[in-house]
Amino acid sequence: MAETTVRDTKLIQYLNEAYGKERQLETALDAHIQMTTRAPYKKRLQEHLRETKGHAREVERRIKKLGGQAELAPAPGPEIVTEAASAATSLASKAVSAAKGPLHMIRGTGEQEKMLKNAKTEYWNEFEEIATYTAIETLADEVGDKDTAQLARKIRREEEKMAKFLERQIPQLTKGVVKEEIPSSERQTRRSRRSSRSSSSRSSSSRSSSSRSRSSARSSSARSSSSRGGSRSGGSSRSSSSRGGSRSAGSRSGSSSGSGSRGGGSSRSSSSRGGGSSSGSSSRGGSSKSSSSRGGGSSRGRSS
Repeated sequence: MAETTVRDTKLIQYLNEAYGKERQLETALDAHIQMTTRAPYKKRLQEHLRETKGHAREVERRIKKLGGQAELAPAPGPEIVTEAASAATSLASKAVSAAKGPLHMIRGTGEQEKMLKNAKTEYWNEFEEIATYTAIETLADEVGDKDTAQLARKIRREEEKMAKFLERQIPQLTKGVVKEEIPSSERQTRRSRRSSRSSSSRSSSSRSSSSRSRSSARSSSARSSSSRGGSRSGGSSRSSSSRGGSRSAGSRSGSSSGSGSRGGGSSRSSSSRGGGSSSGSSSRGGSSKSSSSRGGGSSRGRSS
């Protein structure tokens, strides 16, 4: 028989860890199924128990193909020591698994809480298995063992589906505990929750309306102040313009009248003076004619 390589030895080690976990869960799931009264939950546990047994068989076959022997908990070391330690650990693991069943039967204070605690334990176990098969898949990929990687990937996906189911189941089981163990006077019913949400909605709506009203009031006040400011500014400007215009017009009118009066007076004066002068000149012109007449008389006298 060919000697097992280091690569295969490590793969067998990891696969044996997964095998041991699957065998332990068979006992725990069987006990949980007996305690479960919820039909959908019980049905899913029964399906997963069949999956768990199938996983154990598939992993065991793969271990044998790699040249190993399926053990519940292998221990590293020389072959003789390893076999002895594996046998002892196998017996111990079986004893622990068998003991866990009855212990799970007495956990919790009521039926609903027992199922809830079982579901939490199952949820934790699923993630431990997911981690185990993720490590096996990665190891197999790294050392080029496609068959082991494919098997680990398939089982991991089934464990992930079970974990998602339990994640949805735990809140429902918790509500069952509340209904079973908490007095109705201390529970918040759906009606009270709806009333609380409705009151909260109305309160939020009132605050929103109040905020909008205050905003509108401030906006109206701002517009009113702006309008009054504009009116006062416009009135003052128009009043100032009117007064300024009146004063300017009055001044211009006064100046024009004064100038006109002065101009008219000056013209009349000048005209009077001019007329007087003209008359004077005419008179003087008359005197000239007189002088001419006198001169002519003199001439005529001298001629005689």
